[in-house]
Amino acid sequence: MALTQFRIRLMNLELYTERLRLTPLSDADFDISLEMFNDPRVVEHFCDLMTEEEIRGEMPNWTKRGADGCIGIWCSSGRMTGEKYGSVMLLPMAIEEDDTNYDLLVPGEMPPGHIEVGYALKCSAWGKGFATEACKRLVQLAFEASQLNELLATLEEENTASVSVLVKAGFASNGRMFCYGEDSPCYRLTRSEWVEQQSAG
Repeated sequence: MALTQFRIRLMNLELYTERLRLTPLSDADFDISLEMFNDPRVVEHFCDLMTEEEIRGEMPNWTKRGADGCIGIWCSSGRMTGEKYGSVMLLPMAIEEDDTNYDLLVPGEMPPGHIEVGYALKCSAWGKGFATEACKRLVQLAFEASQLNELLATLEEENTASVSVLVKAGFASNGRMFCYGEDSPCYRLTRSEWVEQQSAG
């Protein structure tokens, strides 16, 4: 790919995988946000159910971006069908707080502290490899388009499905760390590990 094309694609922040199109989350994605965060099966492992009013109130935060757009939330959809499946994100990891501090997302600035990868999918999109595919693409963006040297992820102990996603995306267990106000399992992927994984095919 020509360098000019690469810069244009980054500027647009519209990313592609074999099956997915990832676009920066916008107000037009309220529909998939409502479908996910109003479903107890989707939010079971990471947040409480949210009302339509609460989701509308969070959309201004969820659409914020930092580091020239590389840090934020993307909507994932079918590349051929356009069907929205969920969201995937690179965001500042909360430590003492129980939620992301979206005030850290400032255009042109990399947020301080750790950056984590995460995702949410509507139930009908589960078990198809979409989460792994989307996470891999954001990892690529993070290490190719920013100066980040590592990415972290955390989850609940019993969320074995997400453990599988992270491992397939190249992450490895890094013990435990204090985040989101509690001691939690931590997964980690460094830039050098990622480069080695790409070389190994």
